Amino acid sequence: MQINITGHHVEVTPALRAYVTEKMQKLTRHFDRVNSIHVILNVEKLIQQAEATVKAGGRTLFATESAADMYASIDGLADKLDRQVRHYKDRITNHHHARPDPTEPEDEN
Repeated sequence: MQINITGHHVEVTPALRAYVTEKMQKLTRHFDRVNSIHVILNVEKLIQQAEATVKAGGRTLFATESAADMYASIDGLADKLDRQVRHYKDRITNHHHARPDPTEPEDEN
């Protein structure tokens, strides 16, 4: 999994980079086909914004979060992406019950 972190009007410090990497690694717990993640950290006046584009299993997921603190916006972003990844995994997982095999004899009680 490749993680790209970009900062607009903010310097991406090693602490921020480590925090984002730690939070985004958690996405692979629910879905192992996450190919790449592009995270953009942005500061406009007093608003700290984090947005991410995730490419997973042929699908592109996007989320954005704003807060007064950059770490809080990264937490909110990770929660949103986690929710989207779980929803996507549930959609592609077959939830139908196994159909009975027609070659097996039925139980007659």
